[in-house]
This record gives sequence, C-alpha cells and structure tokens, in this order.
Amino acid sequence: MADEGPYHPKDTIGRSVKSAAVLGSAGVFVAATQNTLARQNYGVMGVFTKFGATAGYFTAMGTIYEFTRCSAANLRRKDDTWNEAIGGFFGGAVVGLRYRSIPAIVGFGVGLSTILATFHYTGHTIGGLRKDPDVDQVERVEQYRRNWRHPSEETVEHLGEGRGIYMPGYEDRRRQLLKDKYGYEITAPPAPR
Repeated sequence: MADEGPYHPKDTIGRSVKSAAVLGSAGVFVAATQNTLARQNYGVMGVFTKFGATAGYFTAMGTIYEFTRCSAANLRRKDDTWNEAIGGFFGGAVVGLRYRSIPAIVGFGVGLSTILATFHYTGHTIGGLRKDPDVDQVERVEQYRRNWRHPSEETVEHLGEGRGIYMPGYEDRRRQLLKDKYGYEITAPPAPR
C-alpha cells in the first residue's frame, strides 16, 4: 500500500486493554454458548468453571495480537501489512498453545497471520479494495447497467420461451407450432374480463 504520510505512534497498552475487553467478552459469550449446548448441566457457573478456558484463550489471543501488532508498528515506524502478519502469528500461536505441540503452535500462528495479513492487504473489506470516493456512485451504477443490459428479445433468443419467460404473442406462436407439428387445432380461450 502507498505511504500515506508520517507515522503516528500507537498506544500499545491502551489498544491491548481494549482488545482484551472486546475479545474477552466474545470469549465469555462463546463459553456461555458451549455451556448451554453441553449435554450435562453445569449450571450458571459452568461458563467459568468448565468453559472458562475458552474465554481465557480469546482474551489472551486478542491481547497478544494487538500488543504485538502495535509494538511492531512502533518499532518499524510503518503501518503496513507486515504488522498484521506479525501480530497474527503471535495471536494464532496462543491458540496453538492449547494443543501443546510445536506444529499446532506454528500452524495456528501461520494460519491466523495469513488471514489477517490478506484481510489488511485487500483494504479491510471482504469485497476487495474500497471504491474511489471521487466517483459519483449513481453514475458508476448507470455505467455498469449500460455495459451489461441486454434487450429482452436477445435474452429470450438465448434462453427460449417457457419456464415463466414469455414474449408477447406466445400463445399464438404456440398454437401455430402445435398445428404445424401435430395437426391439432387449438382454439383460443376467451379473453379475461
């Protein structure tokens, strides 16, 4: 991505605490969902006693990801995709710690790092880069319509009539086709009033 001016240092601790609060809340929600769906009744406190590790992993992952990302940005004095990759690796490694094996730690780290770096590289949108703010959106949509709109006759020619697609005069053409092909004379139904 293009350099957008001078680098502004990030508040590493403040952002880490905010990330811990947000992802910790999400972790408690997931733990509550696990407690609700469990076969055995653990009670209300089961969210913390039985499934509390889930909330802990969410909190740790979010905190370490944000702390590492902001620290990397402050140390490198750049705000780019590599910061997301570094933070994503360490955040994913926390998830891998649950399995207590080096391949899991590295695998989860690389996986989350790849996802987050790709998401940052594409402009933080699933649909791709953001649209140009200087272009009028109404004109952009009209241009798109002009490029892709086809006359209905052309569409019917490609698809054929039937299955809910009928051009004017379909009943007359159908009667004539049945008469020519099979010799049946079909009388027209009375017009609706």
